[in-house]
Amino acid sequence: MTVFHVVFFGFIIIAGFCNGTTKNLVKPKGIAPYGVRGVLDGAARVYFSYIGYDSASTMAEEIQSPLTSLPIGIVGSVVITSVLYCLMALSLCLMVPYNKITEKVTFSTAFKEIGWGWASNVVGAGASLGIVASLLVAMLGQARYLCVIGRARLVPSWLAKVHPSTGTPLNATLFLGLCTASIALFTDLEIVIEMISIGTLLVFYLVANALIYRRYVIISNNPPFQTLLFLFLLSSSAIGFSMSWKFQQQWWGLPLFGVSTVTIIAFFNYAIPCVRHQIGWSMPFMPWPAALSIFLNVFLMTTLKKFSFERFAIWACFITLFYLLYGVHSTYQAEEMGSGEDEVNPSSAVQQTKLDNMQVL
Repeated sequence: MTVFHVVFFGFIIIAGFCNGTTKNLVKPKGIAPYGVRGVLDGAARVYFSYIGYDSASTMAEEIQSPLTSLPIGIVGSVVITSVLYCLMALSLCLMVPYNKITEKVTFSTAFKEIGWGWASNVVGAGASLGIVASLLVAMLGQARYLCVIGRARLVPSWLAKVHPSTGTPLNATLFLGLCTASIALFTDLEIVIEMISIGTLLVFYLVANALIYRRYVIISNNPPFQTLLFLFLLSSSAIGFSMSWKFQQQWWGLPLFGVSTVTIIAFFNYAIPCVRHQIGWSMPFMPWPAALSIFLNVFLMTTLKKFSFERFAIWACFITLFYLLYGVHSTYQAEEMGSGEDEVNPSSAVQQTKLDNMQVL
């Protein structure tokens, strides 16, 4: 499927560059007719298109040398995806002026505009296959998330069972396949897209915060209060900048919060020492990449609609209740059973650990 998609994207890009005209980039209102605000609003809405590469990180247990392979795979996939995405958008704008691009079946309409009716059908078939491939990739990562959570007993341990011959999380995959099919059948696509976007942005925001805390507190042995205060001030400044951008109430809000964000990061970088992780690959130029990630994720989240936050809050409350009513007690019971087994027969626990490691490998 990946090879087919690369060939498919290449066909669209080449056809657009060969049959399009640069006049469509100039008229009627240039290459960015809605300005920077339009570009950023669009970036927040299509952010879900970039979540596929994080599935590479969930394959760590199935990679021979994840320490070196994962950074290359994740960064490489991000670069390749970004280049293809930009080239396809450019080829579309070369074929059709922006004001004639429909919200649905955009590339099919574009090929009809240039007189390639047959290519319109090919593009439609390729887009349908692309949706299937995206669902499979999403299920690939989610099944492994669910498997790990099942090992911790936060969800029923039945979901953590793997296939005896392939070593893949069979039960979690079947369960998520049923859930995915149900959501696709009964839920409007617009709702799904916005829910995926806000969920992904929030996860990346939390990961960036955790990265800074781990590097400066756990690894560097600094007092946690300083790092937590920095993270709070950084998020507050990002929210202030984002609100100023969204509502356009005061002209001084953008430069004030923008300068404040840069100042907070620079002062933290200067005042708090950071020890670079000596084992394997680690994020360079800390804390700038993680801090900018926090700022951008907050900024993009504020461009989403109000209903996205309301729906996300409802699901968050539901998951929190499930965790409090089931996950906490199940995890505690599993820890008690594990500690009891270790006290009775330590050698059996060691043997079980070896077997678990062999299964992972």
